[in-house]
Amino acid sequence: MPLTVQDVDRFEAARPRMEAIAYRLLGSASEAEDIVQETFLRWQHADVERIEVPEAWLTKVLTNLCLNQLGSARARRETYVGQWLPEPLLTGDPMLGPADTAERRESVSYAVLTLMERLSPKERAVYVLREAFGYSHREIAAILDLTEAAGQQLFHRAKKHLADGRARGEVDRAAARRVVEEFLAAATSGRTETLVKLLTADAVAVGDGGGKVPARTKAFEGAVAVAKFMRGLFKPARAKRALVGGSPEIHLTSANGGPAVVAVVDGRVVGVMCLEITADGIAAFRSQANPDKLRRATEAWAATEHGAPLFHAF
Repeated sequence: MPLTVQDVDRFEAARPRMEAIAYRLLGSASEAEDIVQETFLRWQHADVERIEVPEAWLTKVLTNLCLNQLGSARARRETYVGQWLPEPLLTGDPMLGPADTAERRESVSYAVLTLMERLSPKERAVYVLREAFGYSHREIAAILDLTEAAGQQLFHRAKKHLADGRARGEVDRAAARRVVEEFLAAATSGRTETLVKLLTADAVAVGDGGGKVPARTKAFEGAVAVAKFMRGLFKPARAKRALVGGSPEIHLTSANGGPAVVAVVDGRVVGVMCLEITADGIAAFRSQANPDKLRRATEAWAATEHGAPLFHAF
Protein backbone atom coordinates (compact mmCIF):
# COMPACT_ATOMS: atom_id res chain seq x y z
CA MET A 1 0.00 0.00 0.00
CA PRO A 2 1.20 3.56 -0.70
CA LEU A 3 3.18 5.43 1.92
CA THR A 4 1.42 7.92 4.11
CA VAL A 5 2.73 11.42 4.73
CA GLN A 6 3.88 10.19 8.14
CA ASP A 7 5.81 7.34 6.53
CA VAL A 8 7.59 9.74 4.19
CA ASP A 9 8.32 12.15 7.03
CA ARG A 10 9.76 9.30 9.10
CA PHE A 11 12.11 8.42 6.27
CA GLU A 12 13.15 12.03 5.71
CA ALA A 13 13.91 12.40 9.39
CA ALA A 14 16.30 9.45 9.08
CA ARG A 15 17.87 10.64 5.81
CA PRO A 16 20.76 12.71 7.30
CA ARG A 17 21.91 9.80 9.46
CA MET A 18 21.63 7.36 6.56
CA GLU A 19 23.60 9.65 4.23
CA ALA A 20 26.31 10.02 6.88
CA ILE A 21 26.53 6.23 7.30
CA ALA A 22 26.59 5.60 3.56
CA TYR A 23 29.28 8.22 2.94
CA ARG A 24 31.56 6.67 5.55
CA LEU A 25 30.98 3.23 4.09
CA LEU A 26 31.49 4.21 0.46
CA GLY A 27 33.79 7.24 0.53
CA SER A 28 31.59 8.84 -2.14
CA ALA A 29 28.87 11.41 -1.57
CA SER A 30 27.19 10.76 -4.93
CA GLU A 31 27.08 7.01 -4.32
CA ALA A 32 25.78 7.63 -0.80
CA GLU A 33 22.89 9.68 -2.19
CA ASP A 34 22.07 6.92 -4.68
CA ILE A 35 22.07 4.27 -1.95
CA VAL A 36 19.78 6.34 0.27
CA GLN A 37 17.39 6.78 -2.66
CA GLU A 38 17.43 3.03 -3.26
CA THR A 39 16.65 2.54 0.44
CA PHE A 40 13.66 4.83 0.02
CA LEU A 41 12.40 2.68 -2.85
CA ARG A 42 12.67 -0.39 -0.60
CA TRP A 43 10.79 1.54 2.13
CA GLN A 44 8.16 2.50 -0.41
CA HIS A 45 7.47 -1.13 -1.28
CA ALA A 46 7.68 -2.51 2.26
CA ASP A 47 4.76 -3.31 4.54
CA VAL A 48 5.62 -0.35 6.75
CA GLU A 49 2.85 -1.01 9.27
CA ARG A 50 4.50 -4.30 10.22
CA ILE A 51 7.95 -2.76 10.78
CA GLU A 52 8.33 -2.41 14.53
CA VAL A 53 11.52 -0.32 14.60
CA PRO A 54 11.79 1.72 11.39
CA GLU A 55 15.27 3.08 12.16
CA ALA A 56 16.68 -0.43 12.60
CA TRP A 57 14.97 -1.63 9.41
CA LEU A 58 16.27 1.32 7.38
CA THR A 59 19.80 0.93 8.73
CA LYS A 60 19.83 -2.78 7.89
CA VAL A 61 18.63 -2.19 4.33
CA LEU A 62 20.99 0.74 3.80
CA THR A 63 24.05 -1.08 5.19
CA ASN A 64 23.50 -4.18 3.13
CA LEU A 65 23.01 -2.11 -0.02
CA CYS A 66 26.32 -0.42 0.79
CA LEU A 67 28.01 -3.82 1.24
CA ASN A 68 26.81 -4.83 -2.22
CA GLN A 69 28.09 -1.54 -3.60
CA LEU A 70 31.47 -1.99 -1.95
CA GLY A 71 31.84 -5.41 -3.55
CA SER A 72 31.27 -4.04 -7.06
CA ALA A 73 33.32 -0.91 -6.31
CA ARG A 74 36.38 -3.01 -5.55
CA ALA A 75 36.16 -4.59 -8.97
CA ARG A 76 35.78 -1.15 -10.62
CA ARG A 77 38.76 0.27 -8.73
CA GLU A 78 41.01 -2.43 -10.14
CA THR A 79 40.63 -0.67 -13.50
CA TYR A 80 40.55 2.87 -12.07
CA VAL A 81 43.12 5.15 -13.69
CA GLY A 82 45.75 6.04 -11.10
CA GLN A 83 45.20 6.28 -7.35
CA TRP A 84 41.66 6.16 -5.93
CA LEU A 85 40.90 8.61 -3.11
CA PRO A 86 37.59 9.38 -1.36
CA GLU A 87 35.40 12.32 -2.26
CA PRO A 88 36.28 15.20 0.12
CA LEU A 89 33.55 17.09 1.97
CA LEU A 90 34.09 20.68 3.02
CA THR A 91 33.30 21.93 6.51
CA GLY A 92 29.60 22.22 7.23
CA ASP A 93 28.48 19.51 4.81
CA PRO A 94 25.66 17.62 6.57
CA MET A 95 26.90 14.34 5.14
CA LEU A 96 29.86 14.55 7.53
CA GLY A 97 27.37 13.57 10.22
CA PRO A 98 27.86 13.75 13.98
CA ALA A 99 31.17 15.14 15.26
CA ASP A 100 30.55 15.30 19.00
CA THR A 101 33.19 12.72 19.95
CA ALA A 102 36.78 12.09 18.91
CA GLU A 103 35.79 8.69 17.50
CA ARG A 104 33.09 10.18 15.30
CA ARG A 105 35.39 12.91 14.02
CA GLU A 106 38.13 10.44 13.25
CA SER A 107 35.78 8.07 11.42
CA VAL A 108 35.14 10.69 8.75
CA SER A 109 38.66 12.12 8.54
CA TYR A 110 40.18 11.91 5.10
CA ALA A 111 43.08 9.84 6.38
CA VAL A 112 40.81 7.22 7.94
CA LEU A 113 38.45 7.12 4.94
CA THR A 114 41.48 6.40 2.79
CA LEU A 115 42.76 3.73 5.16
CA MET A 116 39.33 2.08 5.31
CA GLU A 117 39.89 0.97 1.73
CA ARG A 118 42.14 -1.70 3.27
CA LEU A 119 39.26 -3.22 5.22
CA SER A 120 36.88 -5.88 4.04
CA PRO A 121 33.33 -4.58 3.44
CA LYS A 122 32.04 -6.16 6.67
CA GLU A 123 34.99 -4.88 8.71
CA ARG A 124 34.26 -1.41 7.40
CA ALA A 125 30.55 -1.69 8.17
CA VAL A 126 31.14 -2.90 11.74
CA TYR A 127 33.71 -0.17 12.37
CA VAL A 128 31.48 2.63 11.04
CA LEU A 129 28.33 1.49 12.83
CA ARG A 130 30.13 0.96 16.13
CA GLU A 131 32.70 3.76 16.18
CA ALA A 132 30.82 6.55 14.41
CA PHE A 133 27.20 5.84 15.32
CA GLY A 134 27.40 3.96 18.60
CA TYR A 135 25.44 0.88 17.59
CA SER A 136 25.81 -1.96 20.06
CA HIS A 137 27.42 -5.21 18.98
CA ARG A 138 24.02 -6.86 19.34
CA GLU A 139 22.43 -4.32 16.97
CA ILE A 140 25.29 -4.68 14.50
CA ALA A 141 24.95 -8.46 14.58
CA ALA A 142 21.28 -8.12 13.64
CA ILE A 143 22.03 -5.63 10.87
CA LEU A 144 24.73 -7.79 9.28
CA ASP A 145 23.28 -11.21 10.15
CA LEU A 146 26.31 -12.11 12.28
CA THR A 147 26.83 -13.46 15.74
CA GLU A 148 27.88 -10.89 18.33
CA ALA A 149 31.21 -12.66 18.72
CA ALA A 150 31.88 -12.48 14.97
CA GLY A 151 30.96 -8.79 14.94
CA GLN A 152 33.31 -8.03 17.82
CA GLN A 153 36.12 -9.87 16.07
CA LEU A 154 35.55 -7.86 12.90
CA PHE A 155 35.55 -4.63 14.92
CA HIS A 156 38.83 -5.39 16.68
CA ARG A 157 40.42 -6.44 13.41
CA ALA A 158 39.30 -3.21 11.73
CA LYS A 159 40.62 -1.11 14.63
CA LYS A 160 43.99 -2.84 14.41
CA HIS A 161 44.27 -2.35 10.64
CA LEU A 162 43.47 1.34 10.98
CA ALA A 163 45.76 1.86 13.98
CA ASP A 164 48.66 0.25 12.11
CA GLY A 165 48.27 2.72 9.27
CA ARG A 166 47.60 5.87 11.27
CA ALA A 167 50.18 8.51 12.09
CA ARG A 168 50.35 9.22 15.81
CA GLY A 169 50.52 12.45 17.76
CA GLU A 170 48.26 14.74 15.75
CA VAL A 171 48.22 18.42 16.70
CA ASP A 172 45.36 20.77 17.53
CA ARG A 173 43.58 22.86 14.91
CA ALA A 174 45.39 26.15 15.60
CA ALA A 175 48.81 24.50 15.44
CA ALA A 176 47.82 22.64 12.27
CA ARG A 177 46.80 25.88 10.60
CA ARG A 178 50.17 27.44 11.40
CA VAL A 179 51.95 24.45 9.90
CA VAL A 180 49.86 24.68 6.70
CA GLU A 181 50.58 28.40 6.40
CA GLU A 182 54.30 27.69 6.78
CA PHE A 183 54.03 24.94 4.17
CA LEU A 184 52.31 27.22 1.64
CA ALA A 185 54.86 29.98 2.21
CA ALA A 186 57.73 27.54 1.67
CA ALA A 187 56.13 25.83 -1.34
CA THR A 188 55.46 29.09 -3.17
CA SER A 189 58.93 30.45 -2.41
CA GLY A 190 60.58 27.35 -3.82
CA ARG A 191 62.63 26.70 -0.69
CA THR A 192 62.98 22.93 -0.77
CA GLU A 193 65.08 22.78 2.39
CA THR A 194 62.40 24.61 4.39
CA LEU A 195 59.75 22.27 3.01
CA VAL A 196 61.72 19.20 4.03
CA LYS A 197 61.90 20.47 7.62
CA LEU A 198 58.10 20.72 7.74
CA LEU A 199 57.61 17.08 6.71
CA THR A 200 58.00 13.80 8.52
CA ALA A 201 60.81 11.61 7.21
CA ASP A 202 58.28 9.13 5.76
CA ALA A 203 55.90 11.73 4.34
CA VAL A 204 53.79 10.76 1.32
CA ALA A 205 51.94 12.66 -1.37
CA VAL A 206 49.24 11.04 -3.47
CA GLY A 207 46.72 12.45 -5.94
CA ASP A 208 43.54 11.27 -7.63
CA GLY A 209 42.90 12.61 -11.12
CA GLY A 210 40.59 9.80 -12.20
CA GLY A 211 42.20 9.77 -15.64
CA LYS A 212 40.66 13.19 -16.31
CA VAL A 213 43.37 15.33 -14.73
CA PRO A 214 47.08 14.40 -14.83
CA ALA A 215 48.14 12.70 -11.59
CA ARG A 216 51.05 10.42 -10.78
CA THR A 217 50.00 6.77 -10.58
CA LYS A 218 52.33 6.13 -7.64
CA ALA A 219 52.69 8.12 -4.44
CA PHE A 220 55.72 10.29 -3.77
CA GLU A 221 57.44 8.91 -0.69
CA GLY A 222 59.98 10.47 1.66
CA ALA A 223 60.46 14.07 2.75
CA VAL A 224 62.84 15.09 -0.04
CA ALA A 225 60.76 13.59 -2.86
CA VAL A 226 57.56 15.11 -1.50
CA ALA A 227 59.17 18.52 -0.98
CA LYS A 228 60.45 18.59 -4.57
CA PHE A 229 57.03 17.59 -5.86
CA MET A 230 55.29 20.31 -3.82
CA ARG A 231 57.77 22.93 -4.98
CA GLY A 232 57.04 21.99 -8.59
CA LEU A 233 53.29 21.84 -8.00
CA PHE A 234 53.11 25.50 -7.01
CA LYS A 235 55.59 26.71 -9.62
CA PRO A 236 53.90 29.01 -12.19
CA ALA A 237 53.37 27.50 -15.63
CA ARG A 238 51.15 28.41 -18.58
CA ALA A 239 50.27 24.75 -19.17
CA LYS A 240 48.87 24.43 -15.64
CA ARG A 241 46.67 27.50 -16.08
CA ALA A 242 45.40 26.14 -19.38
CA LEU A 243 44.62 22.78 -17.76
CA VAL A 244 42.37 24.20 -15.04
CA GLY A 245 41.03 27.18 -16.98
CA GLY A 246 42.85 29.98 -15.19
CA SER A 247 44.96 30.91 -12.22
CA PRO A 248 43.46 29.16 -9.17
CA GLU A 249 42.64 31.03 -5.99
CA ILE A 250 44.21 29.20 -3.07
CA HIS A 251 42.27 29.07 0.19
CA LEU A 252 43.11 27.46 3.50
CA THR A 253 40.02 25.72 4.87
CA SER A 254 38.87 22.42 6.34
CA ALA A 255 37.69 19.20 4.71
CA ASN A 256 36.50 16.10 6.55
CA GLY A 257 37.34 17.84 9.80
CA GLY A 258 41.01 18.38 8.98
CA PRO A 259 43.18 21.07 7.40
CA ALA A 260 42.85 21.42 3.65
CA VAL A 261 44.00 23.63 0.81
CA VAL A 262 41.34 24.37 -1.80
CA ALA A 263 42.02 25.60 -5.33
CA VAL A 264 39.16 27.53 -6.97
CA VAL A 265 38.80 28.86 -10.53
CA ASP A 266 35.81 31.09 -11.29
CA GLY A 267 33.89 29.62 -8.36
CA ARG A 268 34.67 26.04 -9.39
CA VAL A 269 36.68 23.87 -7.00
CA VAL A 270 39.43 22.28 -9.10
CA GLY A 271 41.38 20.67 -6.29
CA VAL A 272 41.23 19.80 -2.60
CA MET A 273 44.44 18.87 -0.82
CA CYS A 274 43.92 17.27 2.59
CA LEU A 275 46.90 17.35 4.92
CA GLU A 276 47.65 14.93 7.73
CA ILE A 277 49.62 16.80 10.38
CA THR A 278 51.32 15.20 13.35
CA ALA A 279 53.53 16.43 16.15
CA ASP A 280 56.51 15.49 13.97
CA GLY A 281 55.36 17.41 10.90
CA ILE A 282 53.19 16.88 7.84
CA ALA A 283 52.83 13.14 7.29
CA ALA A 284 50.65 13.06 4.19
CA PHE A 285 49.18 15.11 1.36
CA ARG A 286 46.13 13.58 -0.28
CA SER A 287 44.91 15.61 -3.26
CA GLN A 288 41.59 15.16 -5.02
CA ALA A 289 41.51 16.61 -8.54
CA ASN A 290 39.01 14.30 -10.25
CA PRO A 291 36.24 16.74 -11.33
CA ASP A 292 33.59 14.05 -10.78
CA LYS A 293 34.51 14.02 -7.08
CA LEU A 294 34.54 17.80 -6.69
CA ARG A 295 31.00 18.71 -7.75
CA ARG A 296 29.61 18.64 -4.23
CA ALA A 297 32.58 20.64 -2.97
CA THR A 298 31.90 23.27 -5.65
CA GLU A 299 28.24 23.46 -4.60
CA ALA A 300 29.23 23.81 -0.95
CA TRP A 301 31.82 26.47 -1.81
CA ALA A 302 29.24 28.54 -3.68
CA ALA A 303 26.80 28.32 -0.78
CA THR A 304 29.18 29.55 1.93
CA GLU A 305 31.07 32.72 2.74
CA HIS A 306 34.84 32.62 2.53
CA GLY A 307 37.49 35.28 2.76
CA ALA A 308 39.94 36.50 0.18
CA PRO A 309 42.33 33.88 -1.20
CA LEU A 310 45.79 33.57 0.29
CA PHE A 311 47.24 33.89 -3.21
CA HIS A 312 46.73 32.89 -6.85
CA ALA A 313 48.65 29.79 -7.93
CA PHE A 314 50.44 29.18 -11.23
